Amino acid sequence: MNSGAAIVDLPPAARTRGSDGKSPADALLAHFHQVRDFSTELTKNLAPEDCVVQSMPDVSPTKWHLAHTTWFFETFILKRWLPRYQPLIPEYAYLFNSYYNAAGDMHRRDLRGLISRPTVEETRRYRSSIDSHIADLVATADESALAQIEPLITLGIHHEQQHQELLVTDIKHVFAQNPLHPVFHESGGPSPDRQQSEPSLRFVDFEEAIVEIGHRGNSFSYDNEGPRHRALVLAFSLASRPVTNGEFLEFIEAGGYSRSQHWLSLGWTTINEQGWKAPLYWQKQDGKWWTFTLSGYAPVDEREPVTHVSYFEADAYANWAGARLPTEFEWEYAATGQTMRGNFVENRRFHPQPAGNQTKGQDLSQIFGDVWEWTRSSYSPYPGYRAEPTALGEYNGKFMCNQYVLRGGSCATSQTHIRPTYRNFFQPEKRWQFTGIRLARDAT
Repeated sequence: MNSGAAIVDLPPAARTRGSDGKSPADALLAHFHQVRDFSTELTKNLAPEDCVVQSMPDVSPTKWHLAHTTWFFETFILKRWLPRYQPLIPEYAYLFNSYYNAAGDMHRRDLRGLISRPTVEETRRYRSSIDSHIADLVATADESALAQIEPLITLGIHHEQQHQELLVTDIKHVFAQNPLHPVFHESGGPSPDRQQSEPSLRFVDFEEAIVEIGHRGNSFSYDNEGPRHRALVLAFSLASRPVTNGEFLEFIEAGGYSRSQHWLSLGWTTINEQGWKAPLYWQKQDGKWWTFTLSGYAPVDEREPVTHVSYFEADAYANWAGARLPTEFEWEYAATGQTMRGNFVENRRFHPQPAGNQTKGQDLSQIFGDVWEWTRSSYSPYPGYRAEPTALGEYNGKFMCNQYVLRGGSCATSQTHIRPTYRNFFQPEKRWQFTGIRLARDAT
């Protein structure tokens, strides 16, 4: 998931106490501390040595995620709203900026693993210091100031949730490079509400319609989810669940990675240059497929949604299966109104689970959680979109080139962070995120 965002039109909460008796300031701080504390929980079993490794340019060290999310609150809130605020370590502004050019110079992304100082412990103290300042700011802000600060803190909270997902996927890549196969989280076994057998894949029909696309209402969203607009969606069918490991194995065994007719030209070049023969983290030993998970090395479970596949692999599989990937408009049309339930990071499984009885009461299973679903839509602006003319406006707009949209969230996404209109985006060769496949078909 790309980390960054632009401020959206988010009206402040009413300045009255809620039904739980909390004032708006108290509720905002409770949410702030809840999310910040979850970052601490995610890293509690990591050694300092784990937190400083950068296993490839796309991966950031855990320590950097903890510091960057803190820099975000310091840069866009404290420096603006506390006139006498002086950074304890001014150099952090350079080390922990990501790509906000308007906020100043930044350290190279591919060299983040070389930052041995500040130490992990110093980074944690930095977090505590900024948290304390934010708490003081909110507690002492008058009604007018709080109305302006609240949307910024809310944005920072969602920004941190994005980095929590990146932290999980990045530490998985780091651990996967270690021949000892370290365990990030002990597996709790299969989910109790999952059946042992997977429901058959079927296609759900949707009629042609002019649909409203994009976010509406007063709840939080990113700027790239709007403006809300109408789109014509022709009749189509969408698979009832994501493609499973077992189904993807059929593609592999049918020579899917060695037959060029299934692949986009750039995809075919990529898999041959990279030597891909299976999803990321898969390895064949003694005739059996194994995969690295955050709970260690394990046999590939054929019932689970296939994950860690690139757009190129998803598109090739769809071609082989006589289908295609959905557009993001088809996906949003189908997902709107679906129950927001699934396997999210709050479940603390950190791995996609079999669909089982998730199909109960819904035509579409696992539409949210488990795996991000590639769409065939290029990441581009909606009609009327304009990025904010500030540093925060650099979050989404400047990446609208050479990337594809993913929808639905994953097992590393927070349930309070995802929604039907959420647009994730990555380059077509990326596959270290929990990315998967849901098939679509044109109407016959």
